Amino acid sequence: MFNISIVSDKHIPFLVEAVQTYWPNVRIIPMKSDEIDTEAVRQADVLVVRTRTRINESLLAGSRVRLVCTATIGFDHIDTVYCEQNGIQWISCPGCNAQAVCDYIQEALEEYQLSNVQCPMSQMPTIGVVGVGHVGSLVAKMAEQKGYQVLLNDPPKKIGVSLDFIAKKCDIITFHVPLDETTYHLCNAAFLSKCKPNALIINAARGGVVDEQALLQSGHPFILDTWENEPSINPLVLQKAFRASMHIAGYSLEGKRNATQTCLQAIAQTFQLPSIPTISIPPSHGDTAPGWLERITEKLKKGDFEQLRKSYPLR
Repeated sequence: MFNISIVSDKHIPFLVEAVQTYWPNVRIIPMKSDEIDTEAVRQADVLVVRTRTRINESLLAGSRVRLVCTATIGFDHIDTVYCEQNGIQWISCPGCNAQAVCDYIQEALEEYQLSNVQCPMSQMPTIGVVGVGHVGSLVAKMAEQKGYQVLLNDPPKKIGVSLDFIAKKCDIITFHVPLDETTYHLCNAAFLSKCKPNALIINAARGGVVDEQALLQSGHPFILDTWENEPSINPLVLQKAFRASMHIAGYSLEGKRNATQTCLQAIAQTFQLPSIPTISIPPSHGDTAPGWLERITEKLKKGDFEQLRKSYPLR
């Protein structure tokens, strides 16, 4: 009935089961991210990927792919110009895991407060939120509810104060911007030199937003979930981090369900397939007890980034 073939990253939860249940005549081929190559996608109509798969001419040339879905917020791994010039639709999933990332930032702040690392808590510190989209707006609201003084910076949205003002006034600065030519190394040596000496830097956006070498040299405490050159991260940066994780801030059952649902909706609309009902979320087996980020950090400093990321139990 539906002569459609989907090649998907095997680590996208709920996808295969939903397709097989609701679209039994649609062929779905789950693969490891490093197996999604030119030959694998040649006869595919749809690709459903994560950030590990580079979507560009070298992958798609000669294929029949009409739709690329990335089950992620970011889409800098997609050559959008090539896709648009060649009639290939693409979608990302903005906001799908916004609450999960906000929860991650909340845990990071709580652990930092409890540790009292270079941060006297006689009064609530000022936090700067750089990027006030889906995630940043939730982080700002959470921080206000916790009693932080909150400053916002988002020039494209014409929100808040200047980046220089954030640097000079904030005790904690957290980044929630997409990665593009305007945000690459947004947090660099010049920015860090304007910051308070012990200002905490948090990056749960994209790796290239923070210049890690400049961060190391600055001496600022930092918390990183996203890294330059993932999965081959700098071991010295890892060892110096107050808290560190393997790009899993948005890894929650709800966030993953939301992303998969968005991809399924796009496929249904593009190929005129029946809509798939909202996917039910099973009970979580992930670690959400207080101090879970500290435990992740300890594992990461002793283990393998990519393997830990793949085996991370969704919280």
